[in-house]
Amino acid sequence: KKKRCKERKKTVSFSSMPTEKKISSASDCINSMVDGSELRKVRSNSRVYYRYFLLDADMQSLRWEPSKKESDKAKIDVKSIKEVRTGKNTDTFRTNGISDQISEDCAFSIIYGENYESLDLVANSADVANIWVTGLRYLIQDNMRASWLGDLFDEADVIGGKCISLCSAVQLIKKLSPGLKNVKIELKFKELHKAKDKIGSNVTKEEFIEVFHDLCTRPEIYFLLVQFSSNKEFLDTKDLMIFLEAEQGMAKVSEDISVEIIQKYEPSKEGQLKGWLSLDGFTSYLMSADCHIFDPEQKIVCQDMNQPLSHYYINSSHNTYLIEDQFRGPSDITGYIRALKMGCRSVELDVWDGPDNEPVIYTGHTMTSHIVFRSVIDIINKYAFVASEFPLILCLENHCSLKQQKVMFQHLKKILGDKIHTDPPNLEDNYLQSPSDIKGKILLKGKKLASNCTGSEGEVTDEDEGAEMSQRMNNEGGEQQTVVQPKKFQLSKDLSDLVTLCKSVFASRCATDHPGEFVNYNKKFLARVYPSPMRIDSSNMNPQDFWKCGCQIVAMNYQTPGLMMDLNIGWFRQNGNCGYVLRPAIMREQVSYFSANTKDSVPGVSPQLLHIKIISGQNLPKPKGSGAKGDVVDPYVYVEIHGIPADCAEQRTKTIHQNGDNPIFDESFEFQINLPELAMVRFVVLDDDYIGDEFIGQYTIPFECIQPGFRHIPLQSLTGEVLPHAWVFVHVAITNRRGGGKPHKRGLSVRKSKRGREYATMRILLIKAVDEVFKSAAQPLREATDLRENMQNAIVPFKELCGLSAVANLKQCILALSPRLMGPDSSPLLLFNLRDQYLTMEAQGLLPEVLKKVVTAYEMVSAFLERKSQTLLENSDSVYERILQVQKAAMEFHEKLHEMAMKEGLKGRKLHKSVESFTWNITILKVITAETLNSRLTPVKNSAPI
Repeated sequence: KKKRCKERKKTVSFSSMPTEKKISSASDCINSMVDGSELRKVRSNSRVYYRYFLLDADMQSLRWEPSKKESDKAKIDVKSIKEVRTGKNTDTFRTNGISDQISEDCAFSIIYGENYESLDLVANSADVANIWVTGLRYLIQDNMRASWLGDLFDEADVIGGKCISLCSAVQLIKKLSPGLKNVKIELKFKELHKAKDKIGSNVTKEEFIEVFHDLCTRPEIYFLLVQFSSNKEFLDTKDLMIFLEAEQGMAKVSEDISVEIIQKYEPSKEGQLKGWLSLDGFTSYLMSADCHIFDPEQKIVCQDMNQPLSHYYINSSHNTYLIEDQFRGPSDITGYIRALKMGCRSVELDVWDGPDNEPVIYTGHTMTSHIVFRSVIDIINKYAFVASEFPLILCLENHCSLKQQKVMFQHLKKILGDKIHTDPPNLEDNYLQSPSDIKGKILLKGKKLASNCTGSEGEVTDEDEGAEMSQRMNNEGGEQQTVVQPKKFQLSKDLSDLVTLCKSVFASRCATDHPGEFVNYNKKFLARVYPSPMRIDSSNMNPQDFWKCGCQIVAMNYQTPGLMMDLNIGWFRQNGNCGYVLRPAIMREQVSYFSANTKDSVPGVSPQLLHIKIISGQNLPKPKGSGAKGDVVDPYVYVEIHGIPADCAEQRTKTIHQNGDNPIFDESFEFQINLPELAMVRFVVLDDDYIGDEFIGQYTIPFECIQPGFRHIPLQSLTGEVLPHAWVFVHVAITNRRGGGKPHKRGLSVRKSKRGREYATMRILLIKAVDEVFKSAAQPLREATDLRENMQNAIVPFKELCGLSAVANLKQCILALSPRLMGPDSSPLLLFNLRDQYLTMEAQGLLPEVLKKVVTAYEMVSAFLERKSQTLLENSDSVYERILQVQKAAMEFHEKLHEMAMKEGLKGRKLHKSVESFTWNITILKVITAETLNSRLTPVKNSAPI
């Protein structure tokens, strides 16, 4: 039996409201109240009067019509309202002769005036009652708020004059809400004084509290508090527990955790003593680091760091020494400091002969300035492991004479010493060392002499990016371009011996023309990609184009801000920002095939549905250097998904005109993420301007680092600095199923279009031994899909009746439902029976209409589970047996094919292609069976969707 409190929990779902009158925030409630509603006014003499109630546009008074009273008397001053009480909980309701005919869900009372009179009202539906209760509670001031604000005011009133100066009042509110502008706070006080015809600028306690209420109350957070509070103006410890578990996805929630949060964030002493989280405490908590969108577990190194180096993406810088463009820009030592502090693990040194026998660094054949090689090595030695303990790669482009190569060698050995890693990879392992194996080591990537070279120097080909760029620049203007022929140059044996990584740079052609083969190549070898030399403005390529091909080192121009650097910085935030991110499993496994250009779901990877609701923004600044439109912005938000082609998408909210302080967007988007391990989400806020939309701020986060629930996103400027107090408030839900939710209807004649159901499909391999075994698994797989998706569809109405979205699970539904199961006399309306395999609900007498619908909806779900689950399990076992047979037959056949290809050698090129194709087919076979089946059926085996 679930015992909670005497009053039922409010359900602010407004599920029966027409689409065009959607209520999803406190401001929606206010607008609806200004429009007005017909309510029944109940009197103690059993009389009921139908009246039309409205909230005045200035939100100062509530009035009704028609009335025999004078118009100035047929109203209630909002400030006189002491309490808004739900249900039939006043003497008038209890003694009224027709009380039994009134639904508990539709009744509410307004307690007002010095004598605590009651205005007892009945709405036509529970949703309309919720609108009035929510809106009125939002308008009346909170006693807990008044108490702690009063204490703060008294502390500021040092002379005891019961007022403080305007300047002190402004600074006090600014301290409580740092994002507010001084001018706006001061203007609010002046408007208040003008309305009262007040002379002088001093501020009283009441005025201070009123201005704070007007400026610092966030209606969207109040609306959220209303949904989870048990008929109070605060969350108690149990309310907070439900919120943390049902919405924030917190595991192992206890009452002690709720108490800790309340003690940490609740500003009022009363709230701290009683274990209550007020609106201000709740707001403070939601804006804290605890409710940041980025998963705190990803802020430390949390991935396996014992795999070969080639299994990681490595944060890499191109032309690290440049701080502007790569043709004329200055070279500066700060480029290395900045990159290394940001967690960069691969920096570039383009080394040339310099004066006084000292090598220098710059881009050859350009007008970039020079810096001394020795100074750069000193800086690298100092900052190499400040941000990360994992290996640092120095990409050495050596263009020096043998004489200055000797100087380079001496500087490297003297300054870096034992930090230089010179042990080559174990050829028997056929893999590179792991980041953990070579912590604190520096690896040199560059040209290396052949192992059979016995002299003190030898000849290698030069890699001269600057020469290529210079020649291409000279060939502009329509002249035929000539191919840059690689030069030869002499390499010192001493310098060669310091080099550990010596593979050449790869062009983007491999990624475009042979994406699948490139992924396979990168399972064992490191590939470094750098921007084209023709990018003389140091613009960046899209790193995702190469990450999806498995390229580990995608060199970026750190000095160039914008989308591409946002993606790079955002991507390497994960795994403790250590500069190494483990690549997706499908890019590491020996027997797997993945093509970067896939435009569909990835075999073996369960697609995820990302639901994002953009709720509001806070303190959005005017873009720097923007037009003369004044200080007010017209913001809108873009949500971008970056990843494999199948995942790339974007959606935008509507524009909110003339509001950068607290624009309410209230728009939801849904994205299917087919390869979550490689996806990123970018939130961009822009200022809508007829001349050209201007950038306000952005935040980029790997999909795997997103925390579900109500989260605040800190915005960053174009150059990556955090914008002070600028946030976007969102709700995030992630589910691995498709569909769900109600269709949007424009009218009764519009029918919901039936979307084709997606089933696992099998590719015919034309290998009879394999195809015949697998063919028999197709029908059980189809049945399993039908059973699971039918069950999910049955659950949707139940979730909505519980006031939750389609992405909620049954556990969240039960938590949300439980506070509503007690009657007015504390007797249970429903009991949960836990004795059977599945939880059942047993009514204890007559139920309110809403609970009747809840029980009916749940009974359909429960019956479905009980009736169908056993069939599903039998099919699962049957299919799994077939899977084992298929895999065994397939692998035996694969071994024979491979042996034949090896015997045929080069002559068997076509046969070799067959082996490659078959390897891919085996991968598809493997993942469509065992892995796909498990992802679809395991939740049912475990009696989840709870």
